[in-house]
Amino acid sequence: MKSDLDRLMAERNLDAFVIAGGHGSNAPRAYLTNGAHITGGLVVKKRGETPFMVVNAMEVEEAAKSGLPVYTWFDLGWAELVEQAEGNRSKAEVGLWANSLAKAGVTSGRVGVYGTGDLNTYIELVRMLENEHPGYQFVGELGLTLFDEAYVTKDADEIRRICSVAERTSAVWQATWDFIAGHRANGDTVVKADGSPLTIGDVKRFVRRALLDHELQDNDMVFAQGRDGGFPHSRGQADMPLRLGQAIVFDLFPSELGGGYWHDSTRTWCIGYAPDEVQEAYNTVMDAFDIAIDSFRVGQPAHLLQEAVLDYFEGKGHPTQRSQPGAMEGYVHSLGHGVGLNIHERPSITHVQKTDVFQPGNVITIEPGLYYPERGFGVRVEDLCYVDENGQLVHLTDFHKELVLPLRG
Repeated sequence: MKSDLDRLMAERNLDAFVIAGGHGSNAPRAYLTNGAHITGGLVVKKRGETPFMVVNAMEVEEAAKSGLPVYTWFDLGWAELVEQAEGNRSKAEVGLWANSLAKAGVTSGRVGVYGTGDLNTYIELVRMLENEHPGYQFVGELGLTLFDEAYVTKDADEIRRICSVAERTSAVWQATWDFIAGHRANGDTVVKADGSPLTIGDVKRFVRRALLDHELQDNDMVFAQGRDGGFPHSRGQADMPLRLGQAIVFDLFPSELGGGYWHDSTRTWCIGYAPDEVQEAYNTVMDAFDIAIDSFRVGQPAHLLQEAVLDYFEGKGHPTQRSQPGAMEGYVHSLGHGVGLNIHERPSITHVQKTDVFQPGNVITIEPGLYYPERGFGVRVEDLCYVDENGQLVHLTDFHKELVLPLRG
């Protein structure tokens, strides 16, 4: 949680950190600025102190929505820095970082660097900073970073925002079901009123519009039919007509419009009817889903949930990544992951990562699946859940798990 940042900084021996980046998604910046939409600038935090923002003067009002102190580049000497650098903005930016750290009361020490941007730019910027200001040591991180660790548990405001995204996503699920159901079939093809095929591209366009109506944005959803659904991350083919009796893996993972908190959920649908083979696989996946939910305990190592599902699938004769590492059929991925300002966060629910433990404030997916592309189908079911203050697993995906989608047109 955000309240852990000073402790996490102390554990890493950081005197301060700087978050940098331009326009676009920037999870660390969004985390500290409560989602204020700015197109650049810095967020600076000294350990034990409130962070502040340094932004272009045009963005002061937007930055103020963060609730943090805000300074403009000119408040921190930008005009003088540009003049001294003879118009070289890169050199001036080096001075702006140094002035920003001095404003935070940090004139030397270890400084973490976070955010997004062109790697080559920041490698060179840090090199210039250390040459011109040798009192600073700028440091990066590998593995579980400061922000990765903070994201593991969410505070009440974060849960509120994620719940709102989940509620709106569930409304889009229902609207999409109803949209497809409103069509009719001609032979084994789903068709529109004019008799032309309803395609995956048509459905995706409907979903994107529905998401925008709910102030959400698409992040390249999965809508994969038949053999394509046998590959977990296949996006599907836009020109493919919807067919009766073919399994469709529909993985929807929108975020707040303009960037922010995410939701992640998956359903498998068969339009009109489900072939016996798909129905059997679906029943097995739903059993695995129920086993995972029933096995959950707060304080439990996360890998034990995955291992319970692995035991079940392997007992049914399905290959898994434990029994056959690298297998491309059967159960080929982990059971779930954390979700927040990133689509993939900790904890990781996998048998190969054994350090993560479930705790209140986790927001996680539960998503077992079976994939048989050469048999022409894949099946996955996924809900987003959070662990409440009592250690209970609360489902956030409020949409049914029916396999067969009947047509009414």
